[in-house]
Amino acid sequence: MSGQETSLGGLRCLVIGGGASGLSAALSLQAAAGGVSQAGRRIELELLESSGRLGGAIDTVRQGDYLVERGPDMFITDKPAVVQLCRMLGLEGEIIRTDPGFAGSLVLRNGRPVRVPEGFGLLGTPRIGAVLGSSIFSWPGKLRMALEPLVRRRAGAGAEDESVASFVRRRLGHEALDRLVQPLVGGIYTGDPERLSLAATLPRFVEMEREFGSLWRGLRASASVGHESTGGARYGLFASLRGGLGQLVVAAERRLESACRIRLNTVVQSIERTSPVGEFVVGLVGGESIRADALILAVPAPVASRLCVALSSDLSERLGRIETASSVVVCTGHRLETIDHPLDAYGLVVPRVESRRVLAVSFASRKFPGRVPDGRVLLRTFVGGVLQPELVELGDDELSELVAEELKSLLGVGGVPDFVEVVRHRRMMPQYTLGHLDRVEEIERRVSRIPGWALAGSFLRGVGLPDCLASGSAAAASVLEATEVTGP
Repeated sequence: MSGQETSLGGLRCLVIGGGASGLSAALSLQAAAGGVSQAGRRIELELLESSGRLGGAIDTVRQGDYLVERGPDMFITDKPAVVQLCRMLGLEGEIIRTDPGFAGSLVLRNGRPVRVPEGFGLLGTPRIGAVLGSSIFSWPGKLRMALEPLVRRRAGAGAEDESVASFVRRRLGHEALDRLVQPLVGGIYTGDPERLSLAATLPRFVEMEREFGSLWRGLRASASVGHESTGGARYGLFASLRGGLGQLVVAAERRLESACRIRLNTVVQSIERTSPVGEFVVGLVGGESIRADALILAVPAPVASRLCVALSSDLSERLGRIETASSVVVCTGHRLETIDHPLDAYGLVVPRVESRRVLAVSFASRKFPGRVPDGRVLLRTFVGGVLQPELVELGDDELSELVAEELKSLLGVGGVPDFVEVVRHRRMMPQYTLGHLDRVEEIERRVSRIPGWALAGSFLRGVGLPDCLASGSAAAASVLEATEVTGP
């Protein structure tokens, strides 16, 4: 390989990608290695990030007196990775919970926001009475949902992957899917339930059918033993940091600075290996190359597919099969007096059958107080995704106008906003389509054949922040084991 060549020295560990998974991997390498290898060699750790900042999708900014999350704005606490990292970084006291005064969600029904039935999670609730009293569903739709316990298990259940849409239609009927499940699931994955794998996205419901033969029975059983949160809406389990999730990135960067070389605006062009068990040689745009003994690739699936061609063309091809979706978040600040709707919830989801141009609206400042000036509210409107990809290509002015029109129609938002910010997330959301878990297992088998190498990221086994952090930690453990690095 031509160009200037850099050797990290000692036992050389390289992390490519400075998003949540890459930061977690680097922190885990730093902590678990204790600075020395089993043979007494010093650990040399380097992190490469192609953009001008760390954090990936996590991006907390100030717009005047507004605290704005341009990416994810909260995490779930029943998966421990984020809480554990906050504890390690001294941020445990900065964790804040969602404001219970606005708990709940709205869904659009015939152009009007309607409250989601109390306790309704993604696919059901133990409180059938709340569904029967809801104006979201027709009486035939309610009756079909109430008869769910009489639906037989799928023949050969567990032997073949099933889409979210197929599962919901089979157990709850098409109205439950169209009116509530599709927008709720779509709000998480910006995807199409007709193609999303149930086993990969919502595995607990696969187990629930297998064990109880019914969602209602399974959800009631969970509630009866004090685990109602496993089935109903889990608002109380969501949290953030007082200064936004960007606090996590800042603290992680500070922790890493003492023992990790961080290089921003550094684009990787190629990855090769000198022999099947030799050094990794990472080529950078501009001609420089870096040699490393261990390497973690924590980048989106399309980038990983491109970079690992020389290591394994078969692995590259399989990574290329993981589909991704693009979306836009339009953040706007408003005076409360200019909005007709009371915004008495955490947000609004919009079913596809309503034929609107937005996926959802998050009432961001209702979730976490103290992030906007008095008498103001922060809205985050989501556009695009798998079902409306053409909207992502609109210009900023067009998107701003589109969102203003939709907010006026849906919530009675008038006046001139204090600010408008258009944030694009291109090919950032992996789509766990049918067969995803099988694809991931094949990918992991092929990665395991390359000693000292690991993948991390949301395209593997979870898209939430805790999943990404856990993925990075697992990747670090894998390469540490392969290079026989032990603790101090």
